Amino acid sequence: MAPQAPRLLGRTPSGPIWKCDRAGFYGPAQLPSPLGCEAAGVVEDVGTGVTAFERGDAVTVLPSVRPLGFGTYGETILVPDVAVVAQPPELSAVEAAALWVAHLTAYAPLVEIAEVGPGDVVLINAASSSVGLAAISIVRRLNATPVALTRTRRKADLLLRLGAEAVIVTDKEDVVGRTHALTAGAGARVAFDAVAGPALTTLLHALAPGGIVVQYGLLSQEPMLFPLDVSTRKLTITGYGLDLATDTELRRRAYRFVKDGVAAGAFRPVVADTFPLSAAAEAHAVLERNTHVGKIVLIP
Repeated sequence: MAPQAPRLLGRTPSGPIWKCDRAGFYGPAQLPSPLGCEAAGVVEDVGTGVTAFERGDAVTVLPSVRPLGFGTYGETILVPDVAVVAQPPELSAVEAAALWVAHLTAYAPLVEIAEVGPGDVVLINAASSSVGLAAISIVRRLNATPVALTRTRRKADLLLRLGAEAVIVTDKEDVVGRTHALTAGAGARVAFDAVAGPALTTLLHALAPGGIVVQYGLLSQEPMLFPLDVSTRKLTITGYGLDLATDTELRRRAYRFVKDGVAAGAFRPVVADTFPLSAAAEAHAVLERNTHVGKIVLIP
């Protein structure tokens, strides 16, 4: 039986996992819980009025339409047609499944809010995460300089190979001192912050006058302290949520930017590991250990 319009029924060969899938990041859990917010798969049936897709099409789910997700932990899922786009032909299903959340999360803060451009130095903390890696590739695409921040030296060489111009190991190095050394004393113009807490204070000290921090994550649960010279140095601190869920024009621009970057070979998601759907608990245990670089993907 075909789904009710305007929806698609799809078989999902792959779907990434996120800490917020179970942490209540986007609000209280709904029961039964619709775990999972992005996936790649094949259309099995379409509802009345759906004209852009047909049975057999390879597609991906745009999570920005509904941050809580559509319950992509499963062999088949039912989603609105507006949340579906064609799978980029340059990517495998596993890579395509890992594309959208990471790159869409990084797009607006870097492209539309901070307006990163040639000559800018951009500090990216939690750089080994899928969003951090997407940010590195986006900054490169904008002809700017990505500087990756990571807690341990173990991930430093890989981050350099994946496009970071330089890596600052935050547990071992003076972030402010290294930033000033890398910028001839000027400081970075932009910081892309996933951590908050004391890390935000450090980033503010590392910025050039007139610089901007776009704060999008809360990995630290500690208080955020602001330096007294924030106003005199004319620094900007702004937050960002997944505004693409409600702003269709922003979503359209973001989709085009990412799609063009994939076609140009500039964006390719890094997949750290894959697990069968039956091993989802094990996959989340690996995610919590935080030793991986890139995305962990479930394969039903």
